[in-house]
Amino acid sequence: MWVISFLRGRGVTMTKKKILITCALPYVNNIPHLGNIIQVLSADVFARYQRHTQNEVLYVCGTDEHGTTTESIALKEGLSPQEICDKYYKKHKEIYEWFNISFDYFGRTSTHYHHEITQDLFLKAYNNGYIFEKDLEQTYCPKCEKFLADRFVEGTCPHCGSNNARGDQCEDCSKVLDAKELIDPCCTICGSAATIRTSRHLFLDLPKLSDKLEPWITGKRNWSANARNFSLGWIHEGLEPRCITRDLQWGVKVPLEGWDNKVFYVWFDACIGYISITADYAARTNDDWKRWWKDPDVDLYQFMGKDNVPFHTIMFPATLMAADDGYILVHQLSSTEYLNYEGGAFSKSRGRGIFGNDVIDTSIPVDVWRYYIYINRPEKSDVDFTWEDFQKRNNEELVGNLGNFIYRALTFVNKYYGGVVPDVDDEERDTAFYQEVGATIDQMASDIGSARLKSGLKLLMKLARMGNQFFQEDEPWKNESRRPHTIKTALNLCATMAIAMEPYLPETAEKVWNMLKAQGDVHTSPWDQARRPMFSGGERIASPVMLFKKLEDKTISSLKTRYSGKKQAQKKEESSMIQYDDFAKCDFRVGYVESAERVEGSKKLLKLIVDIGDEKRQLVAGLAEFYAPESIQGKKIVMIANLEPAKLFGIESQGMLLAAEKGDSVSLLTVESDIEPGAKVR
Repeated sequence: MWVISFLRGRGVTMTKKKILITCALPYVNNIPHLGNIIQVLSADVFARYQRHTQNEVLYVCGTDEHGTTTESIALKEGLSPQEICDKYYKKHKEIYEWFNISFDYFGRTSTHYHHEITQDLFLKAYNNGYIFEKDLEQTYCPKCEKFLADRFVEGTCPHCGSNNARGDQCEDCSKVLDAKELIDPCCTICGSAATIRTSRHLFLDLPKLSDKLEPWITGKRNWSANARNFSLGWIHEGLEPRCITRDLQWGVKVPLEGWDNKVFYVWFDACIGYISITADYAARTNDDWKRWWKDPDVDLYQFMGKDNVPFHTIMFPATLMAADDGYILVHQLSSTEYLNYEGGAFSKSRGRGIFGNDVIDTSIPVDVWRYYIYINRPEKSDVDFTWEDFQKRNNEELVGNLGNFIYRALTFVNKYYGGVVPDVDDEERDTAFYQEVGATIDQMASDIGSARLKSGLKLLMKLARMGNQFFQEDEPWKNESRRPHTIKTALNLCATMAIAMEPYLPETAEKVWNMLKAQGDVHTSPWDQARRPMFSGGERIASPVMLFKKLEDKTISSLKTRYSGKKQAQKKEESSMIQYDDFAKCDFRVGYVESAERVEGSKKLLKLIVDIGDEKRQLVAGLAEFYAPESIQGKKIVMIANLEPAKLFGIESQGMLLAAEKGDSVSLLTVESDIEPGAKVR
């Protein structure tokens, strides 16, 4: 940290700081929606502001690429985990570039830097006595000969009885589950029945670190209230040891002998990604990453949603404390509540909500989106995105207030003075007005510097309202004596606002700067310059262009329909209707049940051997709760004989029998007359 040789703002000697900025790493296997993008944008406005203050700034982010979900998506798409990461990393990068996010570096956690630093931190914590081993009961697939992570187990929900339950959550009732709770669990990789076995794991001893964490968090008065209170609540309830390993192949390997089949839990290594991405950046720029992460004079600012708070205020700091290797801890943490969509959750699969790629497809300018997200940043409670509010914010605030003032000021200087700034001395009214402008700019600096980002943007819009009111009161269209002063002061406010809006609306700031033909670069102009009038008189100004356009009702109605999820629901309903030709493809046959027996390890399944005339078929059916095996034997049933075979509990089923179901009752469709097995059913 070193002193700048000039005075800034209110005459206070400023010091140049090193500011390190991160936002929660987006998970690699999805497309970010507006709620996800809030954190990236929050860190961006803060980073842009800090660069205006001449501080040394490093803003890093990247994709979080390890974990169960990456492996499961890779299996589903028939790709390797690395190929999945490469695919979605590119999508994330393209979206953030469109949003004009000013990362110094956007990296990823699958690099060798990440693996090496994660393993180094672990070994130091291990050698310092903060890691211990413990046996856990886990689901295991005998056929695959591997322990199964939550996402690789499916079965029946113990709460609602749905067959659509995963090892971590039921898709129907949304209850959070432990894979061991599932009824009839099976492996999603091969379909075989899963069993319960004991597996050895590593734990971070959080209770042992509690005495270090509590006083540190208690002293963080500059954190957002929800982050601080939530973190202290965890500690007061009593921290428990945290398992930091998983039975996966994709991830950071545990660097201990005998642990070859284990990798680190994604939330153990994810936050270490901030360090490893910095190391990757430093290697590319001939820098030293340790001057950012091991210099006590560096201030670390982190931005995230409330669901990520405990990992950043408990897990990550605890890991760094356990390693005891000189790493800095977060200086200020800013977390937000949730942004919802039209009263519900975002859902890509249901087409509900607007995601990063959708935003680009709307052709609505990026700064309109940036403005809306910032002005609705959910700092204290959840906020709903609605298209009506989006339209109103654009039309009334961007078009009617901000855009209107700047267009008026530039129109008047071109109309009355040929595009040349009037060369007149400021009058008392102009001086007083600019003192108020300077005070507002100072308050903006305080708000943004303290991560009160919504308040900072509201002050920018206050400046636009001040400008419009100043114009209206002076009436330069008829008050000839005040006209040159009014226009000159209004143009100076335009220049001030260009710098002040740059962190929030960088494209718009550049347009204003260019219309003013201002010297230098608006993206790097000192914040202090915004406090003072730029024009003295005689400078030439360009012709104005409209900064924003109104969003019409027709456009908003169309967008609301497109992203409501109703089309997907309609398509699903339409897809449930089939043509006769499709129905005719089904080969319905009469089958004679020669034998029936329970499937070992399953409470629901029966295995049947069925004679269909020219051959015998093996069927697996979920009838064990409704029929005893001996009660089915000898019956003539109706089955579909040309259905593609499928594995249930590792047993191939070569067709499907038909049954009627209502509530808890199931009744087989049988043939009463003396008809031969194999006869077609029409």
